[in-house]
Amino acid sequence: MNVVLWIIQILLAAVFAGVGLAKLTQPKEKLNGVMRWVDPVPPSQVKALGAVELLAAAGLVLPAATGVATVLTPLAAVGLVIVMIGGILVHLRDRKQQTTQDGRRTEIQGAITCAVLLVLAAVVAWGRFGPYAL
Repeated sequence: MNVVLWIIQILLAAVFAGVGLAKLTQPKEKLNGVMRWVDPVPPSQVKALGAVELLAAAGLVLPAATGVATVLTPLAAVGLVIVMIGGILVHLRDRKQQTTQDGRRTEIQGAITCAVLLVLAAVVAWGRFGPYAL
C-alpha cells in the first residue's frame, strides 16, 4: 500500500505542478481557451490558486521524500481535497453551460476531473495520516 500511495502522490504532484505553473505563468486570456471557468475570475485569484496548487504539489512529495516535517504530506493532500471541493462547486454552479465545438459540456467534465482528483487526494490523506504514515 505504501507503494500505491507513493504512485498516487507523484501522480497528483505532477498534475498539480503542471496546472499550477500554467496558472502562474500564463495570462488569463490564454488560460480561458483551455479553462473556461477563469473567465469571470479575477487574474489575481487565478494566480493565487496556481500558487496554492504548486505548493501542494511540493508538499505531497518533498516532506515524505526527505523525511523532514512529514506531517506536511497528508496536510497537503487535505488542502487539495478542499481545493477540489471548490473546483467541483465552480464547475457545477448555476450558470450558462459552456460547450465545445462538438457539443460536449465542458463544465461537467471539469467537475468529474475534480472529483477524481479529490478521491485520489483523500486516499493519500487517509493513508498518510492513518495506517501508512511516514
